[in-house]
Amino acid sequence: MLEKILTAPVSKYIKLPVWTVALATGCLVWLLHAGKKRLYPQKRSIPPPETEKADQDPKKLDKRQTKKLKVLYGTQTGKAKTFAGLLAKDAERKGFTSEVEDLKDYDPEDTLAEEANDCYLVVIISTYTDGSPPEGSAWFLKWLQDTSSDFRVQKTLLKDLNYAVFGLGNSLYKENFCTVGKKVDSLLHQLSGNRIVSSGLGDENVADSKHGGIEADFDAWRAEFWQKMKTLKNLPFNKKTSQQKKAGQCSNGDNKCGGKCKNKSSGEACSSEEELYETTSEEEEEDEEEEADEDDNELSLQKSNGVVDVEDLGKVMKNMKKAKVRRKREDLAKGSGEPKEMVTPALRKALEKQGYRLIGSHSGVKLCRWTKSMLRGRGGCYKHTFYGIESHRCMETTPSLACANKCVFCWRHHTNPVGTEWRWKMDNAETVIEGAIQNHRSLIKQFKGVPGVLPERLQEGHDIKHCALSLVGEPIMYPEINKFVNMLHDKGISSFLVTNAQFPDAIKNMSPVTQLYVSVDASTKESLKKIDRPLFRDFWDRFLESLIALGEKRQRTVYRLTLVKAWNTEEIENYAKLVNMGKPDFIEIKGVTYCGESKASTLTMENVPWHEEVIRFVKILEEELDDYEIASEHEHSNCLLMAHKKFKVKGEWWTWIDYDKFHKLVQAFMSSDGKETFSAEDYMAKTPAWAVFGATEQGFDPTETRFHRKKKKDIGGC
Repeated sequence: MLEKILTAPVSKYIKLPVWTVALATGCLVWLLHAGKKRLYPQKRSIPPPETEKADQDPKKLDKRQTKKLKVLYGTQTGKAKTFAGLLAKDAERKGFTSEVEDLKDYDPEDTLAEEANDCYLVVIISTYTDGSPPEGSAWFLKWLQDTSSDFRVQKTLLKDLNYAVFGLGNSLYKENFCTVGKKVDSLLHQLSGNRIVSSGLGDENVADSKHGGIEADFDAWRAEFWQKMKTLKNLPFNKKTSQQKKAGQCSNGDNKCGGKCKNKSSGEACSSEEELYETTSEEEEEDEEEEADEDDNELSLQKSNGVVDVEDLGKVMKNMKKAKVRRKREDLAKGSGEPKEMVTPALRKALEKQGYRLIGSHSGVKLCRWTKSMLRGRGGCYKHTFYGIESHRCMETTPSLACANKCVFCWRHHTNPVGTEWRWKMDNAETVIEGAIQNHRSLIKQFKGVPGVLPERLQEGHDIKHCALSLVGEPIMYPEINKFVNMLHDKGISSFLVTNAQFPDAIKNMSPVTQLYVSVDASTKESLKKIDRPLFRDFWDRFLESLIALGEKRQRTVYRLTLVKAWNTEEIENYAKLVNMGKPDFIEIKGVTYCGESKASTLTMENVPWHEEVIRFVKILEEELDDYEIASEHEHSNCLLMAHKKFKVKGEWWTWIDYDKFHKLVQAFMSSDGKETFSAEDYMAKTPAWAVFGATEQGFDPTETRFHRKKKKDIGGC
């Protein structure tokens, strides 16, 4: 129609001057052209990045393209090394070359400034005792401190360095939490280093960890690290030649990506390039998508000054809906207040690898080496010698894998969690005790048909008579510990509970147990801090209060001393003072057991005292104590027992326990609401001659067959 109007004689339609018609026609054509541009906007050409300019120096380009990711780690237990390896694997998948190096082998004075322009640096480092760096990493931190404060060194020394820091620690240590990681990050920044991302803080304390554990903290920081890395120029996953962009080819140049390339003619990225920087977790992918949506919304609003085109309205509404759902999910997570589980997936895997059977979210059970030994008729543990338990009928368990100390001689190599109060999800006592019994019996059942196992012992092993609450952690932390112990007694199972003397109120409120232990690992504040490495600031006051609380108990009580040669064997007078404070019924003195090399401890075989040395220590201690004598020994465990003289009746020792009598007494106590009390002397039994100190058997039951291990020693016990 328009063409007819334009080509027909003007006079046919209207009688107007020619110039008027020409002007009107021009306006109409302009309007139509403008509308067409509005409906079909032209695609803008994308200028090539600076790296592809013709005047770019080829040598500099090659150097930039080979820029690597260097990961330095400082570790005490190996966790930082593991994280460093994970980050390096990420880098390889994303097109980087990577290098991982232990800080103990790295000299920053000769290397750091020189390679600042050649790599992206990541430092993953843990914080050790009293906020100190791990062994081998001290020089790196000291060099940074000295260099940053040296007036002769320019403060722009590391201006070309792009870096990131992830620190590992435990928030229960409060002011020392990740202090080394924080210092490294601050010192690198003082020397003009450029932060790629804010320093990450990995928290071993599951209850306070932002993401539910140190592994999850690292995963979250790692995701943010790679997200920030995408914003830096000249990265492997951002490189593509102008020819490839024009042809829509993959970065490998062969135009083959499984038939999934999108809009090759428009130069959009193909799927194979997307895989180059694929995220490491589903959570990261969601975060990136949400961030991209938010950026698109913001950009659109900026361009239109707050006015949204109709054709973009659907996309904006979709993104707003996503953001609303995400915010709602975050609010629910924050407001739920649901406690976290004590055992993280990584910790569960580590403990199960060590032979633990985990129960629920915070308990565990494991067979003691002496249980296995007595099933074969090869002898029982020191509790068999000292107190008459049947080792093959003893269940070693704990309702709390968490502990308030990190003792240097811990045979669990600090794989268990730590804490100062119960802040985790809790399983009820019924669940824990039934799970422990079921798993213990399952472990016993596995010995059916094993060479050397005595059939009658195997059958008896399913009938549990004793429970050693000393597997790992601090059982007295468990909120339902009294209910748990009472249920044991109801089932005819005696209880041997060990506590690390950091919870005096729990000791005061503890129901009667067959035998209550307190670990006395040192006799002075300084040595206790050095050996037990407690989490509490007021650890010494708690320790002393726990000893006093133990002295108020009427049932059997025990001090448990672990001798560490060159650490705590020279404090005999102080030990005597602690004994007079808590007045325990018995004192067990045992040489430390060397459990192999541990990155969390500096102990060696040199710290293990000989049995003769333990005897010498005990005899000196005996001279300091008027009311105690050496009653028994178990040479096989390198352990001696001192007993209060009230257990020496007419010249004979009565250190064993009448378990049937105990169960009658405790039942009467419970049924009378505590009115019918009883004491340790009410359920004592006579010690056999072979178990008395000085006997030729040295504590080995003569009815058993002594077995001498030739090769690898089986470490474990209660």
